[in-house]
Order: sequence, then C-alpha cells, then structure tokens
Amino acid sequence: MASLADRKAYREKIMRALYEATEGNRLLGVTGAKLLQELAISEEDLAAACAYLMGEDLITVDWASGNTPDMVTLTHQGIRRMEAEEEAHG
Repeated sequence: MASLADRKAYREKIMRALYEATEGNRLLGVTGAKLLQELAISEEDLAAACAYLMGEDLITVDWASGNTPDMVTLTHQGIRRMEAEEEAHG
C-alpha cells in the first residue's frame, strides 16, 4: 500500500499529465495505459488515485474491466484548479 505522501504525489502527477497532454481542453483525454507508462505508477495506485480525483470532481474516468482507467479527462473544475496553480507559480 502506498503511503499518504505517495498517494498525494500520484494524484498531482496525474493532474499535471492530463493538463499538459490536453492543454486544458475538456474534450481531450488520456488513456490509462499512457498514464501508466508515462508516470510509472502501478495499476492499483493509478486506479485509486483516479477514483479519488473523480470523487473530488477534478476528472472523469471511463473504466475498463478490472477497475482499470480506460480514458481519463479533466473536468471544468479540474481545469480551473490547474490554471490557478499555473497562475500562482508563473
């Protein structure tokens, strides 16, 4: 089981990867397979992080069998959060 710090880091990595890949466009998404490959996160940790972010209304997830994210997309709220972070950090 991942530590709290690891779980938070996974969530941030997912949000950043989605925002960068989609350039803040809600109509675009990233496959779970691509996130697994790019972020080097286990399937279990990716699924848990996506479920958490979905519960916070920051992403939407189309789930494949076995609770594996098939397609992950930022919500409007998720885009706003990432834009606010970008503005705060320059």
